[in-house]
Amino acid sequence: MLSLAALRDLRRNFPRARIDVLARPWVADLYRAVAEVDAVRLAQGVRVDADALRGAFDAGVLLPNSFGSALSLWMARIPERWGYATEGRRPLLTRAPRVPPRVRGRSQVYYYRAMLAGAGLRVSAAPDVSLSCPPDWARSAGADRLLGAEDGGAWVGVNPGAFYGTAKRWLPERFAAVADTLADRGARIALVGGAAERPVGAAIAAQMRAPARVLCGETNLPELVGVLSPLRLLVTNDSGPMHLAAALGLPVVAVFGPTDWRETHPVGEAHRVVREPVPCSPCGLRECPIDHRCMRRVTVDRVLAEVGPHLGAR
Repeated sequence: MLSLAALRDLRRNFPRARIDVLARPWVADLYRAVAEVDAVRLAQGVRVDADALRGAFDAGVLLPNSFGSALSLWMARIPERWGYATEGRRPLLTRAPRVPPRVRGRSQVYYYRAMLAGAGLRVSAAPDVSLSCPPDWARSAGADRLLGAEDGGAWVGVNPGAFYGTAKRWLPERFAAVADTLADRGARIALVGGAAERPVGAAIAAQMRAPARVLCGETNLPELVGVLSPLRLLVTNDSGPMHLAAALGLPVVAVFGPTDWRETHPVGEAHRVVREPVPCSPCGLRECPIDHRCMRRVTVDRVLAEVGPHLGAR
């Protein structure tokens, strides 16, 4: 999601060009929903990607900093290859700006756009990271089926997982306490996430007094977009669904711990980050080797204080 603004800037610079995105399978559907993208190709490894790209493009723009991504474009003999001069890949690129100091400690949205500017392209004054739910996604999601068509209070999503590792996950019992308080205020609760979050979703639902709709592992990506779209709010860890919800315009309250909130926070004025500034954070570790203090010191009341403006505090 953080690459959307750069893609839109790329389209403004090349309004008549064909723009294809090489993406991992789990995010391919998202790029297919972006109007500025003409086609999506699935990334399958350096050599396979190089063979598939050879002779098809005049320029390749690299947002990842990996050496392998640059090697693919070089092996494909794409004439113009643009990306940051990182990971020893400068000889493989035709335009290789250095990372400017002004984007360090800022959202990756600005990091990607600064690379385009360093390569000589024009970028817009304000980044556009919005995403609209395609009508067919809303229909395929069957939000009425997944969330229920009956009348009631506003739906609030709770996303307790994080693909990166357990260090990014707030405590399940605290998610349950937040969800119960929101249910007491009239909200209906939907627990969302991937298949890996099924156990934690079930555990949170079991700890709650109020009923919750457990959708962890029950949706593919288009269905998740369809489910998120009608929600009033998402309470979440730093995760992919967090960025997806923010792009859809859904207010987000995100708990951050080991990751740098300045670089990966949800983009937009409506969102709130809750964190505890302990000396060891951000560490970037997947598993905490000590006592997980960056997450354990984030209390239920602090999260509820940020939720209140969106649902009405009592």
